[in-house]
Amino acid sequence: MLIVDDSSFFRKRLAEIIDADPRLEVVATANNGEEALKQLQIHKPDVVTMDLEMPVMDGITAVRKIKSLRATPVLMLSTWTTEGAKTTLDALEAGATDFLPKRFEDLSSDRSEAQRKLCQRVYQLANGFHASLQTPLQQDIVTQTATAPARNNAPINKPDLVLIGTSTGGPVALQKVLTVLPASFPCPILLVQHMPASFTPSFAERLDAQCQIHVKQAVNGESLQAGTAYLAPGGQQMLLKGRPQRLYLSIEDGHDAQTYKPCVDLTFNSVAPICGDKTLAIILTGMGSDGKEGCQSIKNKGGEIWAQDQATSTIYGMPMAIAKAGLADKILDLTSIGRQLGELL
Repeated sequence: MLIVDDSSFFRKRLAEIIDADPRLEVVATANNGEEALKQLQIHKPDVVTMDLEMPVMDGITAVRKIKSLRATPVLMLSTWTTEGAKTTLDALEAGATDFLPKRFEDLSSDRSEAQRKLCQRVYQLANGFHASLQTPLQQDIVTQTATAPARNNAPINKPDLVLIGTSTGGPVALQKVLTVLPASFPCPILLVQHMPASFTPSFAERLDAQCQIHVKQAVNGESLQAGTAYLAPGGQQMLLKGRPQRLYLSIEDGHDAQTYKPCVDLTFNSVAPICGDKTLAIILTGMGSDGKEGCQSIKNKGGEIWAQDQATSTIYGMPMAIAKAGLADKILDLTSIGRQLGELL
């Protein structure tokens, strides 16, 4: 791992945490983006942690240059403020892979648990990113060759509701999918992106400015409208309530025991009994398997499931879980997902 930060105190503190984990090793540190590029070429790290504001060369510029030099996951360390969220989203658009709070206490009030979560994220990010660059998994090859191609270009059943769940790599993936949809898109869209509460308002505003459809952070009790995408608020759970002709959202506080807030499975499971047979559920890039249980519920009700392919996924975890479980009606690259969604008209 390469640590990039202009604070010598922070570099030392982070290095101590990382080196205490037997799975991880800090091979070098850098105090600005320019020095980071030199260390990248020398040490070829598996993952880079990057500060945003630094002298000589800032983090976003460094991310762009790293992306052009070598396929390396970059974990941005940012402040969890409104301004920090906007800058972090800029970094993700520039090519950063994921982000965490620079104040580790925001991960957990328990110091040892915060350090464990930090190390686990670094480990998962390095392994997941590099695995996504390798030859497609054998099980996924079987799924794609034996099942998907015959249906990947099949006529699309027009749904009454579209669900999209994603995690690592999701902000950029959602942008690529949603920006190709016309303003007259014929049904509502529910978006579940693993993201903290301080980030989702800025992310919804950014998507809304980029898209022809309307994108907003979901509000408790609001009715669903065609041509609008509703982003689940960070730190809470978004559930569907009502009946097919009168759908509305319930925004609820998440429980401490829940790993993800918002959680893809919880949202999808709430949809299944109401209008699962008229739902298209899509799983995009992300770590883990959140969404598999919810997609199974949708599938059991007769709904349709799409999954992003390995080649275009930043982290092939969540969509791989769908493919391995045999739930995917279509396995599509990111461009095709947006294009085929647009064809629902």
